[in-house]
Amino acid sequence: MQPQEFDETYRVLLVSPEVVPFAKTGGLADVAGSLPKALAMHGNDVRVVLPRYRGIEPERTLGDFPVMVGDRKETAILREGSIMARLGDEERRVPVYFLDNYHYFDRDNIYGYWDEAERYAFFCRAVVAMLRFLNWRPEIVHCNDWQSGPIPALLRQAEREDSFYSDIATVYTIHNLRYQGNFGSEVLKLLGLGPEYLTAERMEFYGELSYMKAGIVYADMVSTVSRTYAEEIQTPEFGERMEGVLRSRAEDLYGIVNGINYHEFNPGTDQRIYQRYSDLEGKKANKYGLQGEMELPLGDVPVFGLISRLVDQKGLDLISQIADELLGHDLQIVVLGSGDPHYEEMFRNLRERYPDKVGVYIGFNATLAQKIYAGSDMFLMPSRYEPCGLGQLISLRYGTIPIVRETGGLKDTITNYDPESRHGNGFSFREYDATEFLSTIRRSLGVYYDGQKWQGLVENALHSDFSWNRSATEYMGLYGAALRRVHRILTA
Repeated sequence: MQPQEFDETYRVLLVSPEVVPFAKTGGLADVAGSLPKALAMHGNDVRVVLPRYRGIEPERTLGDFPVMVGDRKETAILREGSIMARLGDEERRVPVYFLDNYHYFDRDNIYGYWDEAERYAFFCRAVVAMLRFLNWRPEIVHCNDWQSGPIPALLRQAEREDSFYSDIATVYTIHNLRYQGNFGSEVLKLLGLGPEYLTAERMEFYGELSYMKAGIVYADMVSTVSRTYAEEIQTPEFGERMEGVLRSRAEDLYGIVNGINYHEFNPGTDQRIYQRYSDLEGKKANKYGLQGEMELPLGDVPVFGLISRLVDQKGLDLISQIADELLGHDLQIVVLGSGDPHYEEMFRNLRERYPDKVGVYIGFNATLAQKIYAGSDMFLMPSRYEPCGLGQLISLRYGTIPIVRETGGLKDTITNYDPESRHGNGFSFREYDATEFLSTIRRSLGVYYDGQKWQGLVENALHSDFSWNRSATEYMGLYGAALRRVHRILTA
């Protein structure tokens, strides 16, 4: 289902374990840093909360309050910072709250510890207590991914004990269903919930307690990051064993495609690329700059970019299967990413075997990423599954043509180019098949060498609109639906 656009504005608390520019491991942080800005520019009173990890420097400390974790009392130190939302000459401050506890969050990394269940049990309980401490009651609490999944249940429990928490609607967004936060049943005690919650109808999941299932079951509305992914996760192929509970919430499950920040990702103003541009000539200068930096021969050959976590999900086995045949063509490939050592070695090996055709950077380099978006002609995303994807959206913004598999958000955002009607903004293929992938790349090369059609395709890409402005209006519609659901329950 899709929410209706809504004209009202709301008080919104967005809860996320990571938020740009404070903490990031993946696309969730970009969403949690950008969506609040867009909501603020639509007139909403939106605030953000995340843990205060090591290295985050808040603007001020607001105070502290106790939080029970099981039978033990911990202290939550509430600190505040901000992110600035801008639209033209208009500017608004979005408050960002940091929940600090040295025992749980003063660590070298964000994730990857033996006590993840306890760390985020503390975080969830602290978020609920924080509202009372601030004496600020949002209309909507918007939770993201498993780390905040228990909050809708905790808010319902708090409402039974304190009328301050009444009428708060909850939205829970799944960014990647694979990461569920499943732990032993003893975690229930950490959350302060009774044994009645450990049932198949509530939080129990194959003998464990699932933070993600808690969010799906108890939130008033559930969303994920594309329409197609919302449909896919209700099937055994993509459902990660959650398809049953998701089908039970089908009437309340929405898909809203992520956006990107069009101020940050703007080829006309981007200081990180070789030359700012608004047409193909300026883009060509970025190709030559990228070729030079990656030690590839300079020339007007098609350049394919790949920026990715190097893992199975991203369809890299398809690239492995077609690599030699693909590199038999007059083209170049530039790769940026890290991950599975098998794929890191695969790309290093291709670089050694095809030094004039393959450029590789193993690791993370945000500036190089922008240069690849600007300097490539095509962008490869043959994902096995992709909840939304940001790479294809950034590519469109820079006039770089995505080549994608029709799954999740890739299907929702990329329209396969038709040379006859000249409609479309990229190239896509349906089956997860190396032969079909190679055939699609060859189709893209045919259009590339037809200068007039290629220019029209690039203009189609540049005119695609996947800014957060559009996504924010859909989220406001979802917030309205969540509130109407709460009010119907209260008046029933």
